[in-house]
Amino acid sequence: MSDTLAAPATLETEVKHSRFIAHAAPATTPEAALAFVQAVGDPAATHNCWAYRIGAEYRSSDDGEPSGTAGRPILAAIDGQGYDQVIVVVTRWFGGIKLGAGGLVRAYGGAAAECLRRAERRALIAMREVALSSPFDELGNVHAALAAHAAEKLSEDFNENGARLSLRLPADRVEALKIHLRDATRDRVRFEQSDA
Repeated sequence: MSDTLAAPATLETEVKHSRFIAHAAPATTPEAALAFVQAVGDPAATHNCWAYRIGAEYRSSDDGEPSGTAGRPILAAIDGQGYDQVIVVVTRWFGGIKLGAGGLVRAYGGAAAECLRRAERRALIAMREVALSSPFDELGNVHAALAAHAAEKLSEDFNENGARLSLRLPADRVEALKIHLRDATRDRVRFEQSDA
């Protein structure tokens, strides 16, 4: 299981008179990541390089630096520290001394890695949606079990036989909820098959 950021983080560093500021933030969609790039990038800076990882989706930009010297090292810092759903923007103000390709990789990757290392982490919890049907007289047991297994009720529809509930809960708690309800209701609650 990977982590994301608990809150945005910033780190400033200097390498051979060039100033680097790394901004990192959680992002659940590519659109949110790109909006963060727009929000923190400084148009007056020499470069605003960035990378994001959102599940299997990732993108990076060298923003005018030599190819592969900024965006990819930032992405490597995200992946190397086990982050997901994260965007990192590293802004550079040129200080008059060229760093060379290796120096750029170290500066961009290092600023991103240190920013992420110091940031507060939050575990990403895989969630799953399930649906169940319950007779009326077992709804008390069902609702008590939901709280015990950190399940969020998305909907509850009633019919002549009882209620159908749609739930969202941590994926690793689904089996425990099923066992809990089987035992508490003498197997009268039925879970619908889900492909998730």
